[in-house]
Amino acid sequence: MTASMSACGTQCGSMCRAGRRVPQFHGKWPFSRFLFVQEPASAFASLLNGLASFVMLLRYKAAVPPTSPMYPTCVAFAWVSVNAWFWSTVFHTRDTALTEKLDYFCASAVVLHSVYLCWVRTMGLRRPALIGVFRAFLLLFLACHISYLTLVRFDYGYNMAANVAIGLLNLLWWLWWCLRNRPRLPHVWKCAVVVLLLQAGALLELLDFPPLFWVLDAHALWHISTVPLNILFYSFLVDDSLYLLKANSDLSKAD
Repeated sequence: MTASMSACGTQCGSMCRAGRRVPQFHGKWPFSRFLFVQEPASAFASLLNGLASFVMLLRYKAAVPPTSPMYPTCVAFAWVSVNAWFWSTVFHTRDTALTEKLDYFCASAVVLHSVYLCWVRTMGLRRPALIGVFRAFLLLFLACHISYLTLVRFDYGYNMAANVAIGLLNLLWWLWWCLRNRPRLPHVWKCAVVVLLLQAGALLELLDFPPLFWVLDAHALWHISTVPLNILFYSFLVDDSLYLLKANSDLSKAD
């Protein structure tokens, strides 16, 4: 799953529609300078996503025994996601250079951990010796990514291109696996729906339209749309982890 989260612009712009200039706030209310929260809709949506991830983490840990092969990977993914949504909430509450970087870097960590989760589930369980190698590669990539943005240049275009490319890789990888395993794993439809709708929802980031009710812009709507998808994806992880646990148990009995 791709937790594709990108920061809002920091300046209010405007666009021309039918000869009239329509104000664009990019998540910020026109009177946000008088409020503690600068981007109320996006901050609230990020908070909902974080709460959804945390609640589903608790549900996962309650439903899935630690002996399930995917247990540590899924739990780690949940904590990385909760952390990212926390910093997204902080950034949309107070837009500073530091909170912006934390929002971007933690979002990139979620994207890469999604790839790691996909690798472990689709290939790593059959090749456990390679899990550590792939994990080290992704950590090195994240370190280089953050170092470039921090020490060389904070390049918005590069950051966006990198996350989009990795997200598309994740999307195609999960879909390939879901299609291959659909006959024997009925729960994979949840994963396929999530990755497809996440990419479709990400298109909201490319749109520019007047904020609905002067509050809900494209970025805020994108964050809101990911709340139910988070829940559905964790439901898939629960079903799949229990399936793997049962499969391993049946294999042990056969031996």
